[in-house]
Amino acid sequence: MKRHFWKKFSSDRWGVAALVVVLIFLAGAIGIEIYSAYCDSAGIIPVYLRSDPANCYAPPSPAHWFGTDYQGRDVAMRAIAGANTALKVGVISGSISLLIGVMLGLFSGFFGGKTDDITVWLYSTFAAMPTLLFILAFSLLVSQGFLAPPLLKLFNALAALLRTEPGMFGVYCAIGLTGWVTLCRVIRSEVMKIRNRPFVSAARVAGVGNIKIIFRHILPNVFHLAIIYFTTLFAASVMLEVTASYLGLGAQHFPSWGMMISDGQQRLWAGVWWELAAASGMLFTLVLALNVLGDSLRDVLDPRR
Repeated sequence: MKRHFWKKFSSDRWGVAALVVVLIFLAGAIGIEIYSAYCDSAGIIPVYLRSDPANCYAPPSPAHWFGTDYQGRDVAMRAIAGANTALKVGVISGSISLLIGVMLGLFSGFFGGKTDDITVWLYSTFAAMPTLLFILAFSLLVSQGFLAPPLLKLFNALAALLRTEPGMFGVYCAIGLTGWVTLCRVIRSEVMKIRNRPFVSAARVAGVGNIKIIFRHILPNVFHLAIIYFTTLFAASVMLEVTASYLGLGAQHFPSWGMMISDGQQRLWAGVWWELAAASGMLFTLVLALNVLGDSLRDVLDPRR
């Protein structure tokens, strides 16, 4: 099975190229995370935070490939460090959405009845919410300390564990809590088709419990949908984080492409284009690679193809 998958996937050169790009971003994000942890433990200012007031708005040069920003910080290094924020929000938020969407879709599609009614009500409610406003409101609740003390303490502890700011962790959670609707609908619809198949009926006759049927017999038949949709959730999470940071409610003390775009546009009129170009170029490359990878995985994993 694995050999067949890799043989078929490797024949798609665009899919392989997209996977390589995503892996490069992932490796860079992991490297930045390790480097940041080392700088914190050693009391060193990371290179992407080092300012040089005498060298503000320097144009691209061999010393600074994408020039410097308003504090004289190297834009190229900040754009690379911003990949850490993007990959972190993609993995965490995408995983939250994946878990909620798959679990609700499985149980709703299999049991039907009131379970299905509750799930339909839930995803209809979340689908009706303005996603960006929900994310911004949730981020403000966390960053401004409006949550109950025990819950706020838990959020702060999780944010420290993930090496991020509480407000930024609120963005991760909010994106994850709003991104599962489409996946849930797809999984639910597919499970409704599968639950009456002969192999499921045979498992029931053999005395296998419902939970075991769901996870042993049904989940493997819809898991390809979860993998395909995860790439979509990943890309959507990255773009939503950039939007939140652009509006000033995302990362504050760590480089973010949204914050770089916000800073860069303020000086675009003066010909300082490099900060905006670096952040936008990195965002475009990652999101494009994720979308191409998702299309390739769909072609390989979809049984109908």
